[in-house]
Amino acid sequence: MKKTMIIGATPNPDRYAHKAATRLVYTGNKIVNIGIKKGEAAGVQIEKPNNIYNDIHTITLYIGKKKQKEYYDYILDTKPKRLIFNPGAENDELYKLAEENGIEATNACTLVLLASNQF
Repeated sequence: MKKTMIIGATPNPDRYAHKAATRLVYTGNKIVNIGIKKGEAAGVQIEKPNNIYNDIHTITLYIGKKKQKEYYDYILDTKPKRLIFNPGAENDELYKLAEENGIEATNACTLVLLASNQF
């Protein structure tokens, strides 16, 4: 299983970030929820981006390009193996930065990857 950080996590069950958290946990993945809203998603508390984790395989982004800039250093310091830009989160600048730092970057939908066993 791949420990996954969800940036843009939300307690709102109608949002795709919440649906992804639920699906990731259901499929046996451990998650770290990073967001600005208080609460939890899939039974895991939502944290502020304060702690650097050194065991994250995948970061999946559910925030738009404009808000991502403040997370650049956090993402690069976390050193995930993969960075997923979900629909609406595409960002050529961060994509390039990720690849330059040895992080596999991909524009994809986490929910589709999970549903098709490609995660």
